[in-house]
Amino acid sequence: MTKPFFLFLFLSFLFASEAISQNLYLKVTGQSDRETSILDSITYKKIHLELNSIKQEIDSLQKQLYKIGYIENELKQLRKENDSTYFGIFDLKQNYKDIHIYYKEDFIKKSILEEISSEVYDDYFVLPFNEIETSLYSLNTKISDLGFPFSEITLQNITIKNTTSLKAFLVSKEIITKRSIDKIILKGYDKFPKAYLKHYLKLKRKQTFNLSEIKKKTEIFKELKFANQIKEPEVLFTKDSTILYIYVEKTKSNNFDGFLGFGSNETTNKIDFTGYLNLNLNNNLNSGESFQLIYKSDENEQKTFDVNLNLPYLFNSPIGAEVGLKIFKKDSSFTTVNQIAKVFYQINPQANIYLGVNSTTSNNLLQEENALSQIQDYNSNIYNLRFTYNKLQNNYLFNKNLFLAIEAGNGKRSYANNTENQTLLFIDAFKIFNLNKKNSAYLRVNGSSLLSKNYLENELFRFGGINSIRGFEENSLTASLYGLANTEYRYQLSNSLYIHSIIDFAYFENELTTQKEKLYGFGFGFGLLTKAGILKFNYANGKSENQKFKFSNSKIHLSLTAVF
Repeated sequence: MTKPFFLFLFLSFLFASEAISQNLYLKVTGQSDRETSILDSITYKKIHLELNSIKQEIDSLQKQLYKIGYIENELKQLRKENDSTYFGIFDLKQNYKDIHIYYKEDFIKKSILEEISSEVYDDYFVLPFNEIETSLYSLNTKISDLGFPFSEITLQNITIKNTTSLKAFLVSKEIITKRSIDKIILKGYDKFPKAYLKHYLKLKRKQTFNLSEIKKKTEIFKELKFANQIKEPEVLFTKDSTILYIYVEKTKSNNFDGFLGFGSNETTNKIDFTGYLNLNLNNNLNSGESFQLIYKSDENEQKTFDVNLNLPYLFNSPIGAEVGLKIFKKDSSFTTVNQIAKVFYQINPQANIYLGVNSTTSNNLLQEENALSQIQDYNSNIYNLRFTYNKLQNNYLFNKNLFLAIEAGNGKRSYANNTENQTLLFIDAFKIFNLNKKNSAYLRVNGSSLLSKNYLENELFRFGGINSIRGFEENSLTASLYGLANTEYRYQLSNSLYIHSIIDFAYFENELTTQKEKLYGFGFGFGLLTKAGILKFNYANGKSENQKFKFSNSKIHLSLTAVF
């Protein structure tokens, strides 16, 4: 008795479970083969667990039919074919292809409608039926961006125009007032320079309220060195005013960059040390100003002192000024003092154009009276035009993605009762090509050219070293024309460490010595993010075109960039 009883219970449970878990199937058809084909082309759920799910799917299917123009479609019958199958029979009726929407010019401009429709006329425009929802949403957004954030448009008096078209009237649900920015309040950094709001972010009072444009403009905070946006801007609307809140914080933007270099002296066979200091102070007076100081001392008994002050948005205008002083001393041969004064205009947050003068005075310390000497006392004034473009990226190790500086100048140089016209050309540009998250390629191009009838040794360009062609002594090369390319293949091991190759190439000409030569630099290096800043190590070996590699010519450079 026991076994048959348990067998009965088991079979009862099996059949009950099967009955409970039985699936229901939905199949829809039209009044004709054509209508059935249209229904089959629409994706709908065919397998269901209960009848309510089937009814919900029927409602969803009808809404999809409305969107493609079958606004009069009707469910004629939902019939149960057997225990598991239901048939839905539809009558699709007329299919409308488009809708003619009538509007008034004083409500919305024709030019705005032309952005969403290819058929716009003086009093109506046409939309394909399947684009009505998205197009009206886009249109409402555009109206909002014109200073009507509470706009809500709708279609009224929808009627049949002909067998393929409907017609309707575009109206606003209520009368709305155009909004403009009445007040801008900065939170988090009260001393943020107000000129940057007006000229850098292009935000000011009485400006038409456009939330999309405001968000786009505040994204530019990423390009600022001394401030960062904490969160998205917010707006307080009252009955008669619109107040914009912007949340920013002051960030560390001062940096100290220095390096120690050493290599073997070919004459004494001893190790020579070189040094370099680059100090950048930004926005310490809360006006967006920047101050740079550079000091160099290298193994060729050359010393450089360079200071530069940049003052943007003078008197709350889009015009800024830049002044600089550079002093160069070559052992006991000569000194050169260079004074720079420029005014600049910001085209956009990344681009600036400069107009200025470069005044130079050089003194011969050898006190030679020979007029044929290659070192002479001289004075020059070069008037120049400069363009810069700078683009940042979100990577602390490589925060600059693109940089471009082009400069052209023309003026006169006077020495020994002679005056000559001179032209100066300069370019400095680099780009980081991000291959993926870990791999990138760095390419820099730098060059200068001095066009003159005659040349003096103390006016030639000096290059070589960590900031030009690596593997050579700092400022050991002189030229009247040079061009160089720095390349690196970088592999980022972690967020704080990367390694890279060094392949450099340079070509230069020296009109004084009639020298034309190609130079090469090869090596490797790494960068490490420490608590003190970014520590960089470069090992490079340089050679000329007809010279063999010598390990004794290798140069090691260490640099540290600290932000404070």
